[in-house]
Formats: sequence, C-alpha cells, structure tokens
Amino acid sequence: MKIVLEVTFRMGGVSYRGHHWEDGALVFEFERMGDAFIQVLSTRKVEIDAERMPKKVLVELKTKDGGKVFEAFERDGVYLAAEP
Repeated sequence: MKIVLEVTFRMGGVSYRGHHWEDGALVFEFERMGDAFIQVLSTRKVEIDAERMPKKVLVELKTKDGGKVFEAFERDGVYLAAEP
C-alpha cells in the first residue's frame, strides 16, 4: 500500500533521509543541517510502499540544535503535517 506524506517546513534546506517503524508508528526522517536557511515555507512530498497501515505517522526533523518530532494527520488518503 502507498503512504503519502506532505510536510510544510518553516525554512528551506530540508532533505528526506528515510523512514522507519517505531511501535506501530511510521516515522519519516528529515534533516536540516547548517547555519543559514531561507525563511520561507517549503513543502516536501514523500510517497513510500508500506507493508501495513501505521497506527500514526510521525515526522522527525533533525537539526544542528537537536530536533523535533511532530504528528501528521490523514485527510483524503494523504498524511499532512506542518513544522511547529
């Protein structure tokens, strides 16, 4: 089955690093490293093949200052998330 995620980030410079399963949750991994980024909303869309439906979908954003994890919600078959 296809899982589609659309994430809006508050700054540019984000790259997709992969995904993994964690206690039934599907975690999409993104990274923003460096010192200066464009202060503009940027949207990334990722589509993967999954062997099962996730209990929830999470977005993990790693940065040089640490990182954050936030949850996506499903609408019309697409998981949507926005960087807090």
